Amino acid sequence: MLKVIKISVKYFLLVLILITGNFFAQGKNNIFPIPQYAKNINGNLVLGSKVSILLPVKKSENDDFIGSLIQTEIVNNYRIVANFIKTNELPVNKKYILIGTLNNPLIHQYCEQNSLTEKVKELGSEGYILTSTDNEVVIASTDIKGAIYGFQSLRQLFSKKENKIVVPKIIIKDKPILPLRGIKLYLPGRNNIPFFKRFIKNFVSKYKFNTIILELNANMHLESHPELNVGTLKFGEELYVSRRGRPAGPHKEYQNSSHQDVADGEILEKREVGELVNYIRKYNIQIIPEIPSLTHSYYLLFGHKELAEITNSEYPDTYCPLKPEIYKIYFDVLEEYIDVIHPSIIHVGHDEWRMEKDVCNLCKGKNYGELFARDLIKIHDFLASKGIRTAIWGDHLLESVRGVEHRVWKTSAGYKYKIPGALTLKQVKELIPKDILIFNWFWGKTKDKGPGNDLQLADLGFEQVYGNFRPDIIGWKERLNIKGLLGGAPSSWAATTEINFGKDLIYDFLGCSNLLWSKHYQTPEQMVFITQNLIPTIRAELSGKILPSKTAMHVSHIDLDDFYNSKLNKEIDSINISREFWKQTIKNNQNFRFSKNGVSGVVAYSVENKSLPQKVEKIKINKDVLSLIFLHAAAKEGVNKKAYGIIYNPIETAELLGWYEIVYEDGFVATIPLRYGINILDWNVKNRIGKKGKSKYSQNKYAYETKVIDLPTPDKYKKVSFFAYEWINKRPGKKISYINLKTVNYKKGHSNAIILLAINEVNIKKRKEIKGKESE
Repeated sequence: MLKVIKISVKYFLLVLILITGNFFAQGKNNIFPIPQYAKNINGNLVLGSKVSILLPVKKSENDDFIGSLIQTEIVNNYRIVANFIKTNELPVNKKYILIGTLNNPLIHQYCEQNSLTEKVKELGSEGYILTSTDNEVVIASTDIKGAIYGFQSLRQLFSKKENKIVVPKIIIKDKPILPLRGIKLYLPGRNNIPFFKRFIKNFVSKYKFNTIILELNANMHLESHPELNVGTLKFGEELYVSRRGRPAGPHKEYQNSSHQDVADGEILEKREVGELVNYIRKYNIQIIPEIPSLTHSYYLLFGHKELAEITNSEYPDTYCPLKPEIYKIYFDVLEEYIDVIHPSIIHVGHDEWRMEKDVCNLCKGKNYGELFARDLIKIHDFLASKGIRTAIWGDHLLESVRGVEHRVWKTSAGYKYKIPGALTLKQVKELIPKDILIFNWFWGKTKDKGPGNDLQLADLGFEQVYGNFRPDIIGWKERLNIKGLLGGAPSSWAATTEINFGKDLIYDFLGCSNLLWSKHYQTPEQMVFITQNLIPTIRAELSGKILPSKTAMHVSHIDLDDFYNSKLNKEIDSINISREFWKQTIKNNQNFRFSKNGVSGVVAYSVENKSLPQKVEKIKINKDVLSLIFLHAAAKEGVNKKAYGIIYNPIETAELLGWYEIVYEDGFVATIPLRYGINILDWNVKNRIGKKGKSKYSQNKYAYETKVIDLPTPDKYKKVSFFAYEWINKRPGKKISYINLKTVNYKKGHSNAIILLAINEVNIKKRKEIKGKESE
């Protein structure tokens, strides 16, 4: 009997994995990351047009916080009234929502009545049980952390029907598989603080991350060293004006990670940084400040070139560890950040030691492994004296990563020089404190792409976190058993802005959230489809904007019959959909009006062949609209490099394919740039992903500002995807006369095309006539 039960549970979990994968593939809403256990019960709980949120009469600060989260979610996103009901007893035969910890007397009462108390305790501080039954939704946990995660799951279950909140009946038991689930990013600039807060609430917490590694440098006002603030401002301005991403050494030696876009190049006040820290901690997210030392220390050497390893660099990035004055400066900086943030861990960098060896007179002839170790020990001991743990990037601890003793590099001008290698195994064992937390970004550097470097760190006695983490990591289940593995953290290496995160990182962030939280593994290919389906919701929550089409507005179709100029079967825009399946497209996609005369598109080409149209003009509108929805795709895969590729103008890393011109009645022209990976993608994206995810760039898997629309094809293995992009009219009250579609001038040998299938207009509902009078 026991064996049968075990098999049944195993079968249930397998079915659950298949169902959840399918669920996302079909674009339905579901909880992500995938819960450890979820059992659906037939039917839905309809909470009504007014929702009751229970609070105990003697409520705690945590009860207030979690109550405000659920009330704000219901009111702001569903336009439904949510009232607090204070009580000492659970209502009978009344519908309500109740969220909290076992310290909440109502939660305690509910769990005792339903024999859940011990089960809740077994799930730990971040675990929760969510039950949705005939009358109530209850989320119970032992700690506010679990209550918040339960709320984040519940908000993904909500839907609205006939002005009522609907929740499927379900039982969920959930907890994370790893304790540290982080995202590494830069301190935001002042204008991007509102976005940053939305990111914390609607992404970091929602997808169950619990750590932010926040790179700071000298981008907070430093009372002890204002020269570092001044240098930070001048550094960013100089690189921007000279159109450079980074400086170089005196012989054009390679320097990297200048990070002048931390805080958008600004200096925030201590009060602003403190407020951000408090906001992050409200969601029970820990903060690990990253304040680089030894390497990538541009900010420490502004005004202190004499302390650099190479003093004649334009902007030196590495200090000399034998000049004691540098520690006075660095420790002063640490003190100021500690006073504001009060962290339990500080990340002190120490990666990519790339400066030329034996140039500094003090270091020349010394053992560089010992220099590295002594520097790290000084910093470790300083932090330890304050009860703070040290974290570093660990690449210089392994000879398999950084080489033995040194490596020889050569500049583009042919100048050869040596850079430091790794510490020896003996030096690591004898000199490096083993309580240092290692961020392992070199997890994919072994020949078999599996555990190797990871195991070396574990054997040396270190705890580690996968840095620069990605969903395509090989051998994940095997790695989970590595001793001392705490978790992982994907990284952003560009300014903290919505568009940088949106176009480059959502797939990585989402995929890592599931790896770190859930035992239900999703392949990189499955994660692409999950990401594409979640993107519209994510964009709405990160932008803070509700698109007109999502409210009770009137959507109508624009007639494009006079503008269709391609059968989509001949040139580079060929997608080869038969007439039969085109009819199915029309039938299945009633939200858009397609050509009824067969497979057709409005196409503008970027090709050398001048017989093909490079523009389509005067698509008639003649209306004032709230928004326009374009259903379009690129003919071929475009370029979307990471935002850090052009730090002084990151938007240009998303290739410009063309643009729409919105021409108003008064002649004013508004331009909508069509940028690959932002508001357009190629129709072939799912076929590319099917070929083991092959793509020019790792992020070419979704278009951030769009919703994917799949078209049927005769070949079940061939996918055709178009992308719905909604543009909001910024001149309400002014009629739009017409739209032009134009493409860029490509260089010789390059080609692409923009394929437009349909346009919708969104407007206010037409007012009805009531008893012969106009309704107001």
